[in-house]
Amino acid sequence: MRRLIIVLESGEHKPTAAKFAKIEALKDETPFKLPPNAISQFKFIDLFAGIGGIRLPFQELQGKCVFTSEWNKFSKITYAANFGELPHGDITKIPATEIPDHDVLLAGFPCQAFSQAGLKQGFNDTRGTMFFEIQRILAEKRPKAFLLENVKHLQGDNKGKTLKTILGILRGEFKEDIPEDVPMSEEARRALGKTLNYWVDYRVLRAADFGIPQNRERIYIVGFDKDYFSSQCNFNDLFQWPAPSNVLTKVGSILEDLSSLPPSEDKFTISDKLWSGHLRRKAEHQTKGNGFGYCLFNENSPYTNTLSARYYKDGSEILIDQSALGLNPRLLTPRECARLQGFPENFVVDAVSKARIYEQFGNSVCVPVVRAVAQSLVKAMQQAEQLKQVKAA
Repeated sequence: MRRLIIVLESGEHKPTAAKFAKIEALKDETPFKLPPNAISQFKFIDLFAGIGGIRLPFQELQGKCVFTSEWNKFSKITYAANFGELPHGDITKIPATEIPDHDVLLAGFPCQAFSQAGLKQGFNDTRGTMFFEIQRILAEKRPKAFLLENVKHLQGDNKGKTLKTILGILRGEFKEDIPEDVPMSEEARRALGKTLNYWVDYRVLRAADFGIPQNRERIYIVGFDKDYFSSQCNFNDLFQWPAPSNVLTKVGSILEDLSSLPPSEDKFTISDKLWSGHLRRKAEHQTKGNGFGYCLFNENSPYTNTLSARYYKDGSEILIDQSALGLNPRLLTPRECARLQGFPENFVVDAVSKARIYEQFGNSVCVPVVRAVAQSLVKAMQQAEQLKQVKAA
């Protein structure tokens, strides 16, 4: 584990003493590293991997990850601490021919370009064009299936044209030329000349409908290769989107008890200055007639707002009420953020600084939602494989 992190830091002439201390403090055990003799039913790759939230459910289903890509060095540290593998870097610099063959492609591709909180520039933003890197890998490696994840607002970007373009390319139905001023790698642009032929469907799913107390909505896009599978495979019947559960959620289910935490160790209660700023800004927004400002939750709240990558800045979207303790509201702890995204209790949350881990969980997926989709995807893929074999016989 330490060797991996030292490799990660090798871009510097010499890590600082503080960084060396962090490296030495990292655990050698990684909770989700598969043993060499682990039985696998299929192979998958994990693109734009973040901290591995999409990987976890597919690994649980006896999938073997054969390639991972993530450019953020701090996310790489958390990923390595949990999976014992250091992800490859910038996917735009990795030829598709160098990526191992795989059955399933997974990608939570960058969403800032389509986010309600961002500029929503879509394909005019280089983060939005990362889809074309996925497209070139699909065109070269032709996996049997894929799962893509993005923000809900992808479906409304550019009046729906962005999503229509994505679906059209995946289905092999898009006949227009992508303008030259849309930035993408040369390989990605060449790959547009190869027609894909996937059965594709998408749906917006909410974390709170899958037992997690967070009002987080994300779009999931699923595809199966019609060129590979038998024409007898009707994925309209084989693949079923998971149904929402009827489990009632409460924020209290993810909260830690910090009531006995000594003031000297309390890194989560916000300062008087920050709390006063929150109160002032909310009052100003109310005067203008809008609902912007901080949001306060307690153990009985059914769910929180969406955890975002900016949470480390001031925590305004999710503050926990501590009035019963006579204290200002507090931020979620890193472990609470992990729970709010449905990560296992043994997931390592202290491999990087508190600010970085907040950012990482804000950028991550809700694991139980991905798990439900993964179960449906793998089941459909296996059933389609059986139908293909029956026809071949």
